[in-house]
Amino acid sequence: MVEVSLCAAEAPGPSQAGARPAASSVLSFLYGVAVNCYSCCSISLVVAFQGLSISCLFPASWHFSISPVGCPRILNTTLRQIIVIGILAAAVSLLYYSLVIRHKYGRSYRDKKFHRYLARVTDTEATDTSNPNLNYGIVVDCGSSGSRIFVYCWPRHNGNPHDLLDIKQMRDKNRKPVVMKIKPGISEFASSPERVSDYISPLLKFAAEHVPRAKHKETPLYILCTAGMRILPESQQKAILEDLLTDIPVRFDFLFSDSHAEVISGKQEGVYAWIGINFVLGRFEHIDDEDDAVVEVHIPTSENKEAIIRKRTVGILDMGGVSTQIAYEVPKTVSFASSQQEEVAKNLLAEFNLGCDAHQTEHVYRVYVATFLGFGGNAARQRYEDSIFTNTIFRNRLLGKQTGMTSESPYLDPCLPLEVEDEIRQNGQTLYMRGTGDFNLCREIIQPLMNKTNETQTSLNGIYQPAVHFQNSEFYGFSEFFYCTEDVLRMGGDYNAAKFIKAAKDYCATKWSVLQERFDHGLYASHADLHRLKYQCFKSAWMYEVFHSGFSFPINYSNLKTALQVYDKEVQWTLGAILYRTRFLPLRDIQQENFRGNHSHWRGFSFVYNHYLFFVCFLIVLLSIVLYLLRLRRIHRRMLRNGSSASLWIEEGLPPQKIPGAL
Repeated sequence: MVEVSLCAAEAPGPSQAGARPAASSVLSFLYGVAVNCYSCCSISLVVAFQGLSISCLFPASWHFSISPVGCPRILNTTLRQIIVIGILAAAVSLLYYSLVIRHKYGRSYRDKKFHRYLARVTDTEATDTSNPNLNYGIVVDCGSSGSRIFVYCWPRHNGNPHDLLDIKQMRDKNRKPVVMKIKPGISEFASSPERVSDYISPLLKFAAEHVPRAKHKETPLYILCTAGMRILPESQQKAILEDLLTDIPVRFDFLFSDSHAEVISGKQEGVYAWIGINFVLGRFEHIDDEDDAVVEVHIPTSENKEAIIRKRTVGILDMGGVSTQIAYEVPKTVSFASSQQEEVAKNLLAEFNLGCDAHQTEHVYRVYVATFLGFGGNAARQRYEDSIFTNTIFRNRLLGKQTGMTSESPYLDPCLPLEVEDEIRQNGQTLYMRGTGDFNLCREIIQPLMNKTNETQTSLNGIYQPAVHFQNSEFYGFSEFFYCTEDVLRMGGDYNAAKFIKAAKDYCATKWSVLQERFDHGLYASHADLHRLKYQCFKSAWMYEVFHSGFSFPINYSNLKTALQVYDKEVQWTLGAILYRTRFLPLRDIQQENFRGNHSHWRGFSFVYNHYLFFVCFLIVLLSIVLYLLRLRRIHRRMLRNGSSASLWIEEGLPPQKIPGAL
């Protein structure tokens, strides 16, 4: 309720008859305001000719007083009104900024800044399967040696078409990733494709036990086959996939269509791996920090010719036992040395949109992916040994020597640690070797195995490679890149070529007996074995040459990080696969939000910020009262000037009194 009281002060002033109309007007004005105010608010106004007093009773008592005595005489009424209005308007603006604008954007900035750090913790928590807003997705990786199933989950999309789904790997009640592996590989059933669905059923039953039953029909299932299936004839591939597409929908309720089972290329696998790594590192998020590394990107398919600025993505280098793969974004428009090179490049460059809106170019990426069979650590060593064996046998026949034919006259191998002995057996013959531990000579010998050409913009095997902007790039090295630097040399992480060469030279030149003694004392990584120690020298030289000679990274390149995991977890290409294949799902959530309209948003806003609106309401009422009273005061002064107040005293039957001067 709002109480208003206008009283004549004991000091001489106008009659009550003259004040009654004014009081009635104030009451009628404030009555409408009072209806919409809080009942707990009591406003008491006292107007005296010498001052204005406003008292508001809230849970605590606040008192405001505005007195004309406090205003400088040199200010006229109009100027004072302007000053009061300006002060109140500034107060309202400041309140709105502090409560709404700063709260909204300030919190958003903090949330984004710490989101990636918080994700490290929450990603290890058990998945809350009772949450109805969680969605699930399943990917089966059918590799050459076995098949693994991964279950992912994500909350409802936030409604912003510029943001991607927040996909995480599902974890059971023991906080372990929901993953299962079976052997052998699916390609083993090439001659009996009708058994494939029985082979893969244990994996799907495992996933069905973890995904809530009510979510099965909306949970997409993807069965993606890799290396083992690629080498099969197309007819056998088709037979295996047909059995999966026929039997799985009968046995399970997962969302499984014809396009959800396929044999993916090495290029697709590389793209998925690149997407997964960059997603975990937060490189697809919006720029929210001045310290974020950015890159200027030219989108060829975009109607807007201007370049866009976004977070810099990372490239990946993955050296396995058999092959080596490189993948990185190509932000600039590429050029080709020849038409033949352009044709080759079409098979190595992948352009795709990760966003849910095909018309938005914010998440359009052009990625170079190349896989080099025979350039993995073990395959390279085999190629090296084959070369040694063939050349040594040929030289012995040509020169009549017996080098390497007995342990007393071994072949001296610079790529083995000092004084270690090894053997190569081929075609019933044995070649004996002894290490000399010469790292630089080893690098020279393995150079021809790179198969480099003189053509520009080429890498291993003369394959086309677009230019890398070394000054503004970042790469992560996995598998052998990490094992070579960490298992024995203990320098994984940030790569430094000078330090790596020194450590590799020292290791190669160390006697084998000393290395064995260090191994026995546990000075190397726990999973390092004698096989790793024996071939560490060769693999160090191979990794170095592939990186610097093969891929042409400068010696002073300092933005390579060798790693086994990202944020303490192994990142699989299946994460990139589920992210890419579900990229259009946010459209469903966005459309649902649009149907709900904006009213629910404001209802929630007013509920949460009810007390903020209370203060805004108070300031509006205060402003209205002050403006009206100032107007009333101005009318009173005009009456004084016209001498009308004296006649009012006479009409009331009271003796005329001295009229006070103008205020």
